[in-house]
Amino acid sequence: MLRPHISYQFKSPVWRLEIDALSETIFAEIREPADKKVCFAAISLDNGTVYFDELQTEERWLTGIEAAYDGILLLHNYESEAGPAHKGLIAIGGTTGEIIWRNYIYAFDHLSANGPVIYDTRIQPRKLFLADTGTGEAKRRYEPSVDIEFDSHLVLPEIASPELLKSRIAPVNPFGNTVHYLEHNKLRIVSLHTLEGEALQQHLYIMDNTEIIYEDLLNTDIQKLQPESFLMHKDHLIYLKDKSQLKVLNL
Repeated sequence: MLRPHISYQFKSPVWRLEIDALSETIFAEIREPADKKVCFAAISLDNGTVYFDELQTEERWLTGIEAAYDGILLLHNYESEAGPAHKGLIAIGGTTGEIIWRNYIYAFDHLSANGPVIYDTRIQPRKLFLADTGTGEAKRRYEPSVDIEFDSHLVLPEIASPELLKSRIAPVNPFGNTVHYLEHNKLRIVSLHTLEGEALQQHLYIMDNTEIIYEDLLNTDIQKLQPESFLMHKDHLIYLKDKSQLKVLNL
């Protein structure tokens, strides 16, 4: 039977996970809506070392994860509490939790293979630049042919077709006939819902042919079908249990 390589319990629900494929670090954005408090955590995917947890910035609520690149976590602020627009960047050391630089004028556009692509919010129309993650300075103009899309090595599950469901890819009959599945290293990973009384439960199974070699109950007493519950990063299977416990298995 498989066992988790990492099992870490956060104190509040995780709203977002971000993986830095270059440093093999997973970052978490943890929010407590009742107190309007957000904090951040960083854990090594290689050995499970917790670099930091419950890290807070000066902005208590209106901030969140933007991206992660080469050992640097980028956070953003919001223009206002009422809108989703992002403004400003804060760079955090991925192993230290220390602020490396901050800029309240730049905003993040997307992540390229050469680093984050940013723009000056004061300039219209928008002009894109490649940023230096170590200093926050704009290095040069963004060149689409050179600054190609970054490969995050993330793979999300698919929704099983009716034909696959007939072939019994899942060990139990799902509620709603929705099964998220993925095949990796000759193993089948499936996530599905069952109905227990009047409440839904969400399950995760890892199967070697027809044998269940790992299973977990992800969520209980939920009222509607949840989205896909896991992802693969290289050989790491990553998921959340009860929205607040991070688990990683090496497949």
